[in-house]
Amino acid sequence: MDNTNIENKKDSIIALTMSTIAFTVCFASWLINGVLVTYLVDAQIFSFDKSQFGWLIGIPILTGSIMRLPVGILTDKYGGRIVFTFLMLLSAIPMYFLSMANNYTDFLIASLGFGFTGASFAVGIAYVSLWFKKEKQGTALGIFGVGNVGAAITSILGPTILTKLTDNMTNPEGWRTFPKIYSLVLIIMAIIFFFTTKTKLIESAKGQSFYQRLAPLKNPRVWRFGIYYFLVFGGFVSLSQWLIPYYINVYSVSVAFAGVLASAFSLPSGLIRALGGWLSDKFGARKVMYYILAVCIIGFTMLSIPKMEIRSPGEGLLALSSGIVTKVSADSIFVDKIAYKLKPNIAEKNLELDNNFIIFPIIETWQEPIVKIGDKIKKKQLLATGITNIYFQANIIIFTILVFISGIAMGIGMAAVYKFIPQYFPDSVGVTGGIVGVIGGLGGFVCPILFGYLLRLTGLWISCWIFLAILSICCLSWLHFVVTRMLNQKSPELINRIDGL
Repeated sequence: MDNTNIENKKDSIIALTMSTIAFTVCFASWLINGVLVTYLVDAQIFSFDKSQFGWLIGIPILTGSIMRLPVGILTDKYGGRIVFTFLMLLSAIPMYFLSMANNYTDFLIASLGFGFTGASFAVGIAYVSLWFKKEKQGTALGIFGVGNVGAAITSILGPTILTKLTDNMTNPEGWRTFPKIYSLVLIIMAIIFFFTTKTKLIESAKGQSFYQRLAPLKNPRVWRFGIYYFLVFGGFVSLSQWLIPYYINVYSVSVAFAGVLASAFSLPSGLIRALGGWLSDKFGARKVMYYILAVCIIGFTMLSIPKMEIRSPGEGLLALSSGIVTKVSADSIFVDKIAYKLKPNIAEKNLELDNNFIIFPIIETWQEPIVKIGDKIKKKQLLATGITNIYFQANIIIFTILVFISGIAMGIGMAAVYKFIPQYFPDSVGVTGGIVGVIGGLGGFVCPILFGYLLRLTGLWISCWIFLAILSICCLSWLHFVVTRMLNQKSPELINRIDGL
């Protein structure tokens, strides 16, 4: 191997490593409000109402999502090294000013500013893809996507850091150091990134006009990829925040324990992206997406089954002949000398079921007398009503396992979606990745709001899983329709090339 190839390989590894670390820092910064605002409200340092609370958590997501397209365009034009560095330095300024916030408006403005960190994904995708050949891009972008663990880092370490900074709330104003730390980390990361990486541009994109760079937006394939990303990434960001109140309300666990359980979803979902990229390189993004969407449908559908107890009419007890009721007890009815045995009432038994580990629904039936001593009975008259009771525990362990599997599927799906982009749009990775990222990021902003409305409308916490299951079905149907249509039009020539869809 000549020195040039060795140098290029070294540069590509450095570019990937530094981009992944920088993205981790940016992603951790992007979701800082989820921890900080929650802490400040719980500690009664600020009294934001539910509406303000929701906007402060969601507004950085919105900013980061919208800015992915313009940032992607700038990356295609000026290169990832310059844009990534500038983005981190720019975001560090409002992050610092967050430490000076004294009211809702101050928090809102600062959150709008540091939300730029969410656009870092569009920069990294465009920059990293340039350093690797087509057959390795899926793996490289999957490794880069591991930066999503920044969400888990902030969720796990944030509360502990805030507790120490405030001396366990004996010094409430100590929280102001928290955003300063994040601001400093962003600045340090920007400097390190700039001096350790090299500039690399898309040769074929040089000299393109603004409108030429936006040309991919006319391609329906871009929007299809965007819908996939709305599900796997938007759903990931949404559930990372939504699962904490879900666990608290449905399973009555503490806030701290709910956070730990929620990390079982967000942490592996981020880490698994590297595997998702490798699988996409080896088997094709289309095949991976087929399986991932199928797993999502199954997982979300199973999660849609709520904790419930249903009581319904069951098999009753009829008189075999006419007569007079002579005795009524909990286990039998006597009509003249004929004894009718009753199925025992086990209603009290279900009061203790939550203390047991139950996987499958329990179906019990019993009968309750509706006649009394001295009643005259005709043949085939109803003596006792039947009751069927269906109990499903929706065990928290089983639920968490299903959430874990769904999170892994979404993480692999994120990598698979971005395997498509450099393959189909090699000359406009920044723009295409930007718009796909915009749609996915908007999913992270819109879905929690939608989940809230669905909860209010139905009164069911499982409504979020029903929505995600339906969306997964739509995505898989669209993918299958496109594949089938292309096979019908160009088969058999296309069969060996279809994996790239």
